[in-house]
Amino acid sequence: MSHHLFLLSPSDTPIYSLTHYSTKLPQPTSSSLSSNLPTWSTSAFAGTLTALSGASNATQSHHVQGGSVRMGGGQDRHVIQMIANASLDVIEDVMRKESSMYLKSVDKFNEWTVSAFITPGNMKFILLHETKNDDGIRSFFHDVWELYLKTMLNPFHTAHSPIRSIVFDTRVRASAKKYL
Repeated sequence: MSHHLFLLSPSDTPIYSLTHYSTKLPQPTSSSLSSNLPTWSTSAFAGTLTALSGASNATQSHHVQGGSVRMGGGQDRHVIQMIANASLDVIEDVMRKESSMYLKSVDKFNEWTVSAFITPGNMKFILLHETKNDDGIRSFFHDVWELYLKTMLNPFHTAHSPIRSIVFDTRVRASAKKYL
């Protein structure tokens, strides 16, 4: 099970991203899109449906401390980035309607759920995840926001520029391990 975090500036420029592979066992999810459709309807578009549903003939194995997590080919980095970018319009629509910073689940693409957190300075924290964990995600976003504020207080860091701090990365990873 993986989680993908993106921090975006007010102009939607990425300033930090993290992929976290959880050692927690995933809950059973529904089957892929192509397996829910009749076989005659998927024959012509089999490759497209397979790519969109996250299924693949080739699987990758990512090793994490305490075990390994299998990933399908549909979870490639470019697909994850496409899902995050596609959710920006939905996030902005929800921002106009709600006044809270934590927007919970704002969008869904196949097995991926998109949760968002908007800071008062209009920074967008976007998290793609496969399982529901509202309290853990809320706590994770608050930790990341606190770490982000501490980074912005550094006089040697320019606002809205990419965050390359090893300390920031280490602490975000520790928070992800704790809450996600």
